[in-house]
Amino acid sequence: MEIAVLGIDLGKTVCSVAGVDGTGAVVMRKRVQRFRLLDFLAQLPPCVVAMEACGGAHHVGRFCLQFGHQPRLMSPLYVRPYVKVHKNDDRDAEGIAEAATRPTMSFVPIKSEEQLDLQALHRARERLVQDRTRLINQARDFLMERGIRPAQGRHLFQKFLTRLAEDHSSDLTLRMMAMLADMAAELGTINEKVAALDAEIKSVAGADQDMRRLMEIPGVGPTIATALVAAVGDGKTFGKGRDLAAWLGLVPRQVTTGGKAKLIGISKHGNAYLRKLFIHGARTVLHLVKDRSTPLASWVEGLKARMHVNVAAVAMANKLARIAWAVLTTGERYCSAAVAST
Repeated sequence: MEIAVLGIDLGKTVCSVAGVDGTGAVVMRKRVQRFRLLDFLAQLPPCVVAMEACGGAHHVGRFCLQFGHQPRLMSPLYVRPYVKVHKNDDRDAEGIAEAATRPTMSFVPIKSEEQLDLQALHRARERLVQDRTRLINQARDFLMERGIRPAQGRHLFQKFLTRLAEDHSSDLTLRMMAMLADMAAELGTINEKVAALDAEIKSVAGADQDMRRLMEIPGVGPTIATALVAAVGDGKTFGKGRDLAAWLGLVPRQVTTGGKAKLIGISKHGNAYLRKLFIHGARTVLHLVKDRSTPLASWVEGLKARMHVNVAAVAMANKLARIAWAVLTTGERYCSAAVAST
């Protein structure tokens, strides 16, 4: 039994595998316990091992490289068309194996442990930020129900909540005062955790050469630099800067019929977290960069004169993503004079 491509449908406890020979015929179907999957792969002759890019796939991919296999990770969105009717785990494995043989298929590069550690830092920080936003919104709602309109903005609201929790002459009930004091303490704890993660991210960015070069780009700080390297590595998976921008969902979505193309806003495909960071970074270039004599600033001013500021921010984010790709792949430093041709 000669297996050319092995498709694996990864599960939490059980994995379905399908082996395909050189002609595309299925020569093996099997179910393997998740904890026995690595031993199963170690006993197989070298072949192409195809998987969807999901939880644990990068760990299995690194293991495959050690034993001479060729791991190929794919987006589940691209695998779906190759799954036959009556979807089940076995057919998923067959569809994964078939999708991996397509010459036009896009594959996800195997991430190193350092990249996964960086991603974990960002995901932990994002969870804390979301918890902080939910806490502030809930506290604001409690106060508005009692006729108290707190100040706008996170920092002003935190100061207001702290003062209110310490004010014993307030008309609020003892129960509500105790709850607000508890919320203020929880908010302080979250702020300390976020600050600690920010400091760690800044330290990592300062120690890496690629990230230091990325931070020379206007609007790109330690958060964007570390998140980008964690997601795309050296960026060479993408053939050009526009491919990276399209992966981030920063290009117009196109609907074409009868030879007529219609652009209807950005696609919002790909990495939503990175897209958000790039748009926030673009807003700083739009409003906070003081030197308006550079080619990038002149290009931005032209955008703001022609279109809405939010549209200009997305266009600026697209530009920053293309510049970041060029800096990553070429190993060169950011040059403001070369922006017009990026």
